[in-house]
Amino acid sequence: MQNDSQLKVKYRKQRTLQKIVSFSGLGVHTGERVTMRFCPAEEGTGIIFQRIDLPDQPIIPATIDYVCDTLRSTTIGINKVRVYTVEHVLAALRAFDIDNLRIEVSNVEPPIGNGSSDVFIQMIEEGGIQEQQADVSICKVLEPLYWSEKDIHLVALPYDGYRISYTLNYPETKILRSQFYSVIVNAENFRNEIGPCRTFSLYEEVAMLMDRGLIKGGSLDNAVVIKDDVVFSREGLRFPDEMVRHKILDVIGDLALVTLPFEAHIIAIRSGHTSNFQLAKSINKHITAECS
Repeated sequence: MQNDSQLKVKYRKQRTLQKIVSFSGLGVHTGERVTMRFCPAEEGTGIIFQRIDLPDQPIIPATIDYVCDTLRSTTIGINKVRVYTVEHVLAALRAFDIDNLRIEVSNVEPPIGNGSSDVFIQMIEEGGIQEQQADVSICKVLEPLYWSEKDIHLVALPYDGYRISYTLNYPETKILRSQFYSVIVNAENFRNEIGPCRTFSLYEEVAMLMDRGLIKGGSLDNAVVIKDDVVFSREGLRFPDEMVRHKILDVIGDLALVTLPFEAHIIAIRSGHTSNFQLAKSINKHITAECS
């Protein structure tokens, strides 16, 4: 008999929520109020977003086939319909092993909350997790996969479980310099170590985006702003290395777009949404070939 570390496919029961839960808040791009609802879904549905503000209420599956922009956040879309900044929602769902969910949004993006995944964790826990009858495959990465460009590097290594190790490096910014964090991805670790970590930006980037009329809902209530050796935040830093932990949150959310759950050790250096998406495509191609 093979032990778990030798199996290329494992199985567990699919999971959804027990009841509908909702949250309303501002969208970071539009600055407009948006309501989001987590709705239990049948086995095999996957994670889908539904734009209930549009006449035909179109549905967009949260998979790599529907990614249409990764410049400053991850956007999914079909035809001309878009949902922006899905990564913080998807990170929480992936960490809690939620496989089937219909996510209703009343605008072009989920509410930003405080810039972390806190509110989405709360929604999952309020909704309660419901185990379903059908199985879902968990596919192991069987060989090293990588993506590199200049000083950005990502590697997925065979691993019995799911771990992410991230190195953040901003040598020109005094307070950041380099940060490193490594974590096994599961619900408990995500709730305590990763989910509360907020998005951050350099002051110069924020000023440029505001000048262009973007991030209309951005504020110190939902982001950490850094200038030289000063941190601007409503409550200070939640962790001394909150920034690298948030980068891990983004990796989890972006790689949640892979078609099936997978096991691997992800090693990331200076990666962002675009490079995360490139690795997601490689992992998806690999597990489709190896685990089908």
